[in-house]
Amino acid sequence: LLGNEEKIKEIITQNNIDLEGVTIINPRKEESKLDAFADIFFAKRQRRGYNLYEARKQMQERNYYGAMMVETGEADALISGLTRKYSDTIKPSLQIIRTQPGVKKVAGMYIMITKKGPVFLADTTINLNPTADDLVEITLITAQALQKMNFKPRIALLSYSNFGSTEEGGPRVVREAVAKLHREYPDLCADGEIQGNFAVNKQMLKDNFPFSKFVDEGANVLIFPNLEAGNITYKLLQELGGAEAIGPVLLGMNKPVHIVQLGSSVRELVNMVTI
Repeated sequence: LLGNEEKIKEIITQNNIDLEGVTIINPRKEESKLDAFADIFFAKRQRRGYNLYEARKQMQERNYYGAMMVETGEADALISGLTRKYSDTIKPSLQIIRTQPGVKKVAGMYIMITKKGPVFLADTTINLNPTADDLVEITLITAQALQKMNFKPRIALLSYSNFGSTEEGGPRVVREAVAKLHREYPDLCADGEIQGNFAVNKQMLKDNFPFSKFVDEGANVLIFPNLEAGNITYKLLQELGGAEAIGPVLLGMNKPVHIVQLGSSVRELVNMVTI
């Protein structure tokens, strides 16, 4: 736990929480670590507007200090974002830990626990209007995440159109992404562009589009054409559909970092730590 130890202990006492054995670190009091972490940060960012004094000052901030703990192996993962807006929380990790080699875009994935089982939604938190290449990358890093969790990804790239029924606008971008996935990753079970109801209803899919790659089981991964669609969908599923949301799981980072939503519940925090 990173923060002011007196304040944390006060919260622990008020809420009768047992944190025996948990270390509380106040970055401002870690003089030797601050210097070492600042040197590493300065080496990474010295040509990006930082001097050594500013690097040390940044290391006193919890999100920078926590990201550096993960980067140097002193922590296995970073969970943050409870009291800060998303963009301010993710920036330190992008500057310090960075993305996986070859990955240009990170993405946010929500795991929705539904009556039909888990459904994985991406991108729900980061990319406003992804290009066709962006959608390909989002699809690939989402598939990689599922494989690490021992799920076989069946991926639907969503739109308001089905397999070419609309020629212009957003569906065209999604269709270009699907064409590239089929051409360059033929073994990946990904298809579209497709409407959401057809993607998850295998009977409707079989009756109307029996050629789909996931026709026998339906999709368990939904890739959205833009951030608005993804963000609105997961929140409606959570509030109206009774699905439990776990996330957002940050995809594409070189080491485990996850930025929870502002004001997340205890259960949501526990779920993210478990992930």
